[in-house]
Amino acid sequence: MVDPLFRQSFLYDALVLDRDIHPGQMQLSSGACVNVLGRGLVEVVPPRVTEETKHIILSAGIHGDETAPMELLDLILADILNETVAVKEHCLFMLCHPEATAQHSRYIDENLNRLFNKEQKEQSKEMQISQVLKSVVQGFFESVPESNRWHLDMHSSIRQSHHYTFAVSPKVKKPTRSRELISFLQKGAVEAVLLANAPASTFSWFSAEHFGAQALTVELGRVAPLGQNDLIKLTSFELALRGLITAELSHLEEQPIETYRVTQTIKRMSEDFGFNFAQDVENFTTFEHGQVLGHDGEKLLFAKSDDEAVVFANDKVAIGQRAALMVCKVETRYEEDQIVYD
Repeated sequence: MVDPLFRQSFLYDALVLDRDIHPGQMQLSSGACVNVLGRGLVEVVPPRVTEETKHIILSAGIHGDETAPMELLDLILADILNETVAVKEHCLFMLCHPEATAQHSRYIDENLNRLFNKEQKEQSKEMQISQVLKSVVQGFFESVPESNRWHLDMHSSIRQSHHYTFAVSPKVKKPTRSRELISFLQKGAVEAVLLANAPASTFSWFSAEHFGAQALTVELGRVAPLGQNDLIKLTSFELALRGLITAELSHLEEQPIETYRVTQTIKRMSEDFGFNFAQDVENFTTFEHGQVLGHDGEKLLFAKSDDEAVVFANDKVAIGQRAALMVCKVETRYEEDQIVYD
């Protein structure tokens, strides 16, 4: 069929920055409606919305060079438009930073995924975008049951990783770590989940903190240019994603998942900052208790537990930002349908 909404596709239209994106709507034969809200913003409303309907945000491209999740969303939305995927849940597809993606860049002025708290900062391209994204999320989630709100913010890692796919569950006071959410990860063969121990300023944290959404940052493979991602390695996750939005997850089997707790967050606090390990160290590389990880000015940075693993190490971040997470494996259980650990 001829797609009346896009000249090329959801993704590639968003990247043509000198061409305006006009709002548009298409009703499918199933009765579902596809609404183009703006550049990189498409809402899919199922034929029937009830009190049980999930309201799911699927976002990608917070970092412009993390392209595999963008390609996944592009493929899924194309199949929705050609009616080979019958959506049963209310969905919002988001490509968050098309300008950075078009420039093959992680960001323009600063890291967008550090701008979703209330801290006042100088204006920048990313600050403007964060305000728009927060408004879009509020509009999507308002007037729907808190228990039905989901947000999967999808990324790709800068470096190699012992776990090819993993997720980070933000720390908030609301019950946002449901058995159903963890089951989705297992059905998508996501290899590990990190349970954060402190508030953050990420996009997924924003949705969990302010709207009680079942929200995750999901890391899918490694950064690669558009067209060079090995999406075959993400087949299990793609099937689970399709199952989530079509309410057809029951046929997928849960796979084992490793669970980690965050033991410490290392922030860069001075110009004289560096790690002792190699720049290309893999995510989830482990260290022993007392091993020196690096330095921050005159302060030495130590591993605080045996088999403490490093994730997201980046000694080039701005002063005051997270330079690494340190995590340890942990045994978990469910209490009142929420995953917890001792």
